[in-house]
Amino acid sequence: MDKSNEKSSGFLGTIERVGNKLPHPAVIFVLLSLSVIIISDLVARSGASVQYFDAGANEDITVTATSLLNAEGLRHIFNTATSNFTGFAPLGTVLVAMLGVGVAEWSGLIGSALKKMVHKVPTSLLTYVIVFAGIISNIASDAGYVVVVPLGAIVFAGAGRHPIAGLAAAFAGVSAGFSANLIFGPTDALLSGITNEALNSVNIPYTVDVTGNWYFIIASTFILTIVGAMITKKIVEPRLGEYTGSYKPTDEPLTDDEQRGLRNAGIALGIFLIILLFLTVPENGAFREFDEATGNMTLGNFLSNGLIFLIFLLFAIPGYFYGRTTGKMLNSHHFVESMTDSMRSMGGYIVLAFFAAQFINYFSYTNLGMLIAVGGADVLETIGLTGLPLIMAFILLTSFINLFMGSASAKWAIMGPVFVPMFYTLSLSPEMTQMAYRIADSSSNVVSPLMSYFAMILVFMKRYDKKSGIGTLISTMLPYTIAFLISWSILLIIWFTLGLPLGPGAPVRM
Repeated sequence: MDKSNEKSSGFLGTIERVGNKLPHPAVIFVLLSLSVIIISDLVARSGASVQYFDAGANEDITVTATSLLNAEGLRHIFNTATSNFTGFAPLGTVLVAMLGVGVAEWSGLIGSALKKMVHKVPTSLLTYVIVFAGIISNIASDAGYVVVVPLGAIVFAGAGRHPIAGLAAAFAGVSAGFSANLIFGPTDALLSGITNEALNSVNIPYTVDVTGNWYFIIASTFILTIVGAMITKKIVEPRLGEYTGSYKPTDEPLTDDEQRGLRNAGIALGIFLIILLFLTVPENGAFREFDEATGNMTLGNFLSNGLIFLIFLLFAIPGYFYGRTTGKMLNSHHFVESMTDSMRSMGGYIVLAFFAAQFINYFSYTNLGMLIAVGGADVLETIGLTGLPLIMAFILLTSFINLFMGSASAKWAIMGPVFVPMFYTLSLSPEMTQMAYRIADSSSNVVSPLMSYFAMILVFMKRYDKKSGIGTLISTMLPYTIAFLISWSILLIIWFTLGLPLGPGAPVRM
């Protein structure tokens, strides 16, 4: 069987064929938006509602569907179309970061640096390095999506491998492995805060620390790196076959000018990083702000909002000095041209983002996502399972809900107050419940069209294969979702069976 037949056969081939016969992704988001408009009206007319306990407000909240087909709904559609687009979180994140990446790419820095890296990293470890880099990038919030994912494709292409396989490996690490890392970060702080609110709401005298899942996420990082690399090499690359697209990296050795360019770029980057250390490490560093909640000077706001501009500078500064050295970037016109060229390649993403932003806003406005989430939680609560079967059922339910409600914090704010106290009474620690949630929430990210960066990944994929579509992306990423869910759940089962602490002072059982 040749590679093309292998790629189109079987379950994944069917998913790809059916998915790619669908209209352009932008049109799909239009159709989905129209569906939400119609369904919201039908559900609103039916009077369907759900109730959940809001730990923050310390009260029961009743949620009903909000129609988009009445006068208020129609006003919302027209009055928010522009703000939905301009306020679409991934839009600014992606464009700002890509301006800097554009400088580094246009000047030739990325190509030369990756060429040198590929020759230094053993071929057998390249896939592991890409998946691992994706996983640990989540300490910088969404930066991995706009940096590691496109670089994964370029690195694979430079090594003579299929660039979409590199993109998929990086995407799996960044998104499906979002809750793994070697150190605790913003996600740990966000979710543990919600967990503690859920405990306080029912007067349970227990506190979950930010480090509550630390030991487990360290182990998860290495397990998922191995699993992600194996899926890439054993399933994804064989299905993709030999790359026949137009992107062909050069195999020529680095010239003397390129070697000097890399040296000068490294010096410029080093000086910039030293300045950055002075701005961030000292207690009175310029990027630190007083946090009233902790009473300390922290980098919270900088890590949440300033990091993307930092990424722009991390690429633009060395890219400029590399271009000056090699003669590619001699004046300000070249500097601006490099960024302009980068934005040309993002035109498709900007169009797609407009329609994706409308769909996601409509889904949120109509409360359909909350109805699904709370309704699913109610079903699981009435099943009556205990122990490991209950944990596995919870993981499967959360994975399903994640397809319809992308925000990890929003889902946990709804599900936490239900499941944390319930599982506590069944002798499961809040840290255990929280970790089970994180496994499910991360693993299915890569196959959910409601995931904020899904449209961006589609655009990156089309750079290397014009014929690829939603079917290609979902069929490529589904093996990662299944493998991550299974392997991560098995790790949690082993952890639970052995009674290992999930973090410092964080048991699995009460």
